[in-house]
Amino acid sequence: MAHYAKITDGTVTQVIVAEEEKIHILTDENPYDKWIKTSYNTYGGVHSMGDIPLRKNFAAVGYIYDEERDAFIPPKAFKSWLLNEDTCLWEAPVPHPKDGKNYTWDEKELKWVEVVV
Repeated sequence: MAHYAKITDGTVTQVIVAEEEKIHILTDENPYDKWIKTSYNTYGGVHSMGDIPLRKNFAAVGYIYDEERDAFIPPKAFKSWLLNEDTCLWEAPVPHPKDGKNYTWDEKELKWVEVVV
C-alpha cells in the first residue's frame, strides 16, 4: 500500500492510502481525476529513510502539484517568502536565527521577531 494524492486543477484535494490497483479503478471510474503517488517519508527533497525522495514533499490537501518540477509544494506562508527550488519549500527572505530562541515572522517589517513569554 502507498499514499496517493488526488489532484484537481493542480491542487491536492485528497490524500489516501491504497493499493495501486485501486487507483487504477478510481481513475477508470473518473478519467478527470488524477492520482499521484506521494511518500510521507519525503520532506524538502530528502527521504528520511535514505531512499530516493518522491516529489520533494509529502502531499497534503491544499498543496500545489507542480508538473514541471514533479513536486508537491505547500501553500505560501507569507507574500515575501521565496520558493527554494531544491526543496520546493517556502523560505523567509531573511534566514531564521539559530540561537535557540523562539521567533515568529513579522511580514510588515520583513524580519524575525523573538517571542517572549
